[in-house]
Amino acid sequence: MSNELQIAFHEIAQMRALPEDVVLEALESALVSAYRKDTGASNAQAIEAQIDPDTGRAKVFVEKEVVDEVFTDATEVTLEVARFFDPEADLHDVVMVQVEHTTKSFGRIAAQTAKQVILQKIREAERNALYDEFINREGDLVTGTVQSVNSRQVTLSLGRAEADMIRQQQIPGERYRTHEKIRVYVMEVKKSNRGPQILVSRGHRNMLRRLLEYEVPEIYNGQVEIKNIAREAGHRSKVAVAALQDGIDPVGACVGMRGIRIQNIVKELHNEKIDVIEWNSDAVAFISKALSPARVTGVYLDDDPIDGKTAVVIVPDDQLSLAIGREGQNARLAAKLTGWRIDIKSMTETVQGALENLDVPPLEVLTEKHADLVAEALRIMEKKRMELTVMPEEYKSLGRLAEIVEQLLQVQRNEAREIYLREREAVRSTLSPELFELPLDVLAISQESLDILEPYENVGEVMLACLVEEEVVARKLSALEGEPMADVQSALDTVMAADIEALLKEARSIEEGDEVLEEEPAAEAGAEVEAVAEDVVAEAADDAVPDEAEEEEVLLDAFGQPIVSEELVAAGQVMVEGGVAGAMPIPEQVRETPAAGEAPARTAEFVEDEDESGFELDRSKGKEQRRKDRQRRRQLVLDEKSGEVIAKRRRKGRRGSWDEETWEDYDY
Repeated sequence: MSNELQIAFHEIAQMRALPEDVVLEALESALVSAYRKDTGASNAQAIEAQIDPDTGRAKVFVEKEVVDEVFTDATEVTLEVARFFDPEADLHDVVMVQVEHTTKSFGRIAAQTAKQVILQKIREAERNALYDEFINREGDLVTGTVQSVNSRQVTLSLGRAEADMIRQQQIPGERYRTHEKIRVYVMEVKKSNRGPQILVSRGHRNMLRRLLEYEVPEIYNGQVEIKNIAREAGHRSKVAVAALQDGIDPVGACVGMRGIRIQNIVKELHNEKIDVIEWNSDAVAFISKALSPARVTGVYLDDDPIDGKTAVVIVPDDQLSLAIGREGQNARLAAKLTGWRIDIKSMTETVQGALENLDVPPLEVLTEKHADLVAEALRIMEKKRMELTVMPEEYKSLGRLAEIVEQLLQVQRNEAREIYLREREAVRSTLSPELFELPLDVLAISQESLDILEPYENVGEVMLACLVEEEVVARKLSALEGEPMADVQSALDTVMAADIEALLKEARSIEEGDEVLEEEPAAEAGAEVEAVAEDVVAEAADDAVPDEAEEEEVLLDAFGQPIVSEELVAAGQVMVEGGVAGAMPIPEQVRETPAAGEAPARTAEFVEDEDESGFELDRSKGKEQRRKDRQRRRQLVLDEKSGEVIAKRRRKGRRGSWDEETWEDYDY
C-alpha cells in the first residue's frame, strides 16, 4: 500500500477503533459509488471494487455483455477481451470485466461522493461496533461522567457513547454535578439511527445486586447466593442471602469485618440503609427476620386459595411502629422480600379484640380452658385504660393469651380452607374433563370479559370458579358495563348444551392450523356455521359469506373484474354491465324504493370477507396469532328457531351499509 494511503488507512482504523477490514470495505464501497457518479452507470449494472492491501492499487470490475461488435463500451465487451477475465465466456454471456479507470480520473463530484460514502460507511460501522460493545454490558455496572443535568434526565458520557438516566431511575435526593464520575447500571441498549440508545439506572434493584457481587467475593464465587432483593432507592433495601456451602455465615460475609463491605455499598448508594437477612425455607422464621430490626412475638400463616397468602404478625406494643416503619416502608419491603401479604398487629390489639368476642366461635373456649388467663388479661387491660404502669411480667401474660387466640383462629382458618378445597374438588369431579381443555374464546361474551377471565385459562376453570366462588368472579367483572356476570352464566349454559367433545375436536383442529370444511350444527359435529344475527339459520347458507375453505375460485378478466356465467345472468341473480359484473355497489342515497306493485330491481351485493381484506396483514402474523384471531371470531350462540347451539363466525357487514350491531364486537 502506498505511503499516504497506508497512513490514512491506519489512522482511520485506530481513531475510530474499527477493524481494518471494515475500513477497507468502506473504501471499496466508496470507489463503486464514485465510479457510478463519474460514468453515469445504471444501478442495475453490477460494479465491484478491489483494493490491494499491500500496494494500495484499486481495481474496478464492471458487468458487461459479450457481443461480436461493441456499440456501447460501458455495457458491452468483445469475446476476446471477455475470455481474458473469464476463459469460459461465450457470446451473450455476462462477465465481470476490469475497466481502465483510475481514481485520478475522477472528477470533483465523484470525489465528493466517495468522501460521503466513506464517512457514511464508517459512521455506520462505528454505530454497530458501539452497539455490539454495550449490548454485552447490558445488566452490568459502568462508570460514566455527568455531561448535562436537567429536570427530566441526566446525560452521561461512557467514553465513545452517551447514556441517559431518566428521573424515575435516579436515587431520590441525590444531586449530580457536571464532570462528576458515577457508577450506573445498564438497563437497556437499543439500536437507533443515531447510534446505540443506552438507558442506565441507579435506582434499579439489580444495581444493588451487582455492587454486592463486586464487594463480596463469596457471592462472586458462588459460595453465597442472593435469593431476593426488595429496594426503595434512596431510603431502604432488604437483601435475603443464603450460604451454598457449610461453615459460611452469609450475613457476616456480606457485612464484612466491622461492616467495611456493606459500608462501601451504602456510601455508593447515597447512604441508603441496607438490611442483610439470612434466607430460610421456613416461612415463619423468614418473615420474622424480614421485619428486622423489629422483634416479632409470633407469625401465623393463612394460605387462602381465594385471597392469597397472608401472614398475621404479632409484635409487642413498643415494636409496632418499628415493625411498620415510616409510612409502612419496613412492612412493605418485608412483603416484597418474602412474597407474603403481612398484617401486623400489637399484642394489646389482639387481646382487646379477643376479649370483645369471647362468645364467638372459636374464642368461646377461652372462658372454659383459660379462665385465669382471661381474668388476668381483663385486669391488665383495665390498668392500661387507666394509664397505669404495666410490668414486663404482665406483658408476658398478654403475649401468652395473644398466642393462644391466634392459634385458635389459625385452626379455624385451616379447617375452613380444607372444607373449601374438598368442596372445590367435589364440584370439579362433576364437570367433564374436556371442559378443562376447551379454550375461553368459545364463550359468547365480550372481548373485555375474555381479557379479565384470561387467568382461568380454560372454560372448565371459569365454570368451576362460578360454581364455587361466584362472588370472586363477579367482583372481577364488576368494572364492566351492563351485566357481564349474567352474560358469562348464559355463555356457560350454552357450552353445556353443546357437544363438548365436538367443540374440543374443533378447537384442536384450529390449533393445528386445520380448517373445518363442513358446516353443521355444533351439537352434532361441532363445525362452524355462518349465521348473521338478523337471518334465520335456513337463510344463512344462502346469504352468509362462505369460509376460506369453501370459497369458489373467481375468474377475472383483463380489467380485473369477475367473469359471470351466462346462466347466472339469465337467472337474474347478478346485475351485469356490458357482460361484466358490476364492481361497485349502488350507494344508499341513489337507491329508490320501488313503487307499489313493482318488482324490486335486483342489484349486485358484494360482501367483504374479513379474511380476504386482512390477507396481507395475516401473512405477517405468526401461526399463534392467526389461531387466536380465528378463535376470537368464533363463538357459540343458541339459535332460538332451531333450538340448537351453533358456532357463529363474526364478520363485517355488507358493503354500502353500516350495521352497528355487526361491528360492535371488533377491536381496532
